[in-house]
Amino acid sequence: MKYEYNDSRLGAILGLTSDFKKDEYRFSDTSNTIKFLWNRNCDPVGLLVDGMMVELLPNQLMTVTNLQHVSLEASQLPLAAILFNREFYCIFDHDSEVSCNGILFFGTQDLPIVTISEDQLNKYNLLYDMFVEEFSTPDNIQGDMLQMLLKRMIILSTRLAKEQLIVKTLDNDQIDIIRRFNYLVDLHYKTKRRVSDYAEMLFKSPKTLSNLFSIYNQRSPQQIILDRIALESKRLINYTDKQNQEIAFDLGFNDAAHFSRFFKKMTQMTPSEYRESLVFVA
Repeated sequence: MKYEYNDSRLGAILGLTSDFKKDEYRFSDTSNTIKFLWNRNCDPVGLLVDGMMVELLPNQLMTVTNLQHVSLEASQLPLAAILFNREFYCIFDHDSEVSCNGILFFGTQDLPIVTISEDQLNKYNLLYDMFVEEFSTPDNIQGDMLQMLLKRMIILSTRLAKEQLIVKTLDNDQIDIIRRFNYLVDLHYKTKRRVSDYAEMLFKSPKTLSNLFSIYNQRSPQQIILDRIALESKRLINYTDKQNQEIAFDLGFNDAAHFSRFFKKMTQMTPSEYRESLVFVA
């Protein structure tokens, strides 16, 4: 089952499929889309995200952005997906409405995997059925109706993510600081490397941020920044033909030697050794 809404005037795309592996290349374009991947099976589904094996349990969903590389070659079961691009619904422009950046999307932490609890499952199944029904009702307000359903999906999932992925001892203001920090790092990691840069944007002191992340029991703000740069380094080596000099320039390093030292410190391998390990695995 595959559905697609496509507004060629705006370049807007929203897609729904019950089997993303089968339908991924049947959509007009998935290269710049954000995706909800939802395991609606009774058994786990395995997939690769940026080369890392991820297991989605029954009634778990995961969000991935256009920056992440997803492979379903190893999965035997169908994986439902809802995908959309910025032209259809811009989560940056609507962040004040849905507050999902830094939690569901464009965060610097581990992949956001949300478990749909029994008391929420009916809401998600109903929402899925409403998507199907709306796709089957083409008219001049179909795009608006689908956007409203997508917004509902984002809000429901963000609420669950806040409950499950962020410790409940934090209040909403603290959660929002963490969320916005992650989001800002994802926007500026190529040019801003110091915690003080982000503290200034958040109108907080670096110490306040460090203390908050300590309560959160997660990596320090400085480590999050460095990990984000390392992740992008791996992606550029994995999925582009760029050489070390080009990658160093893209990521704001002074030269290839500086980049190589950073990469080895973060991964215990030089960029060349990392490339060779990829060839060996392949």
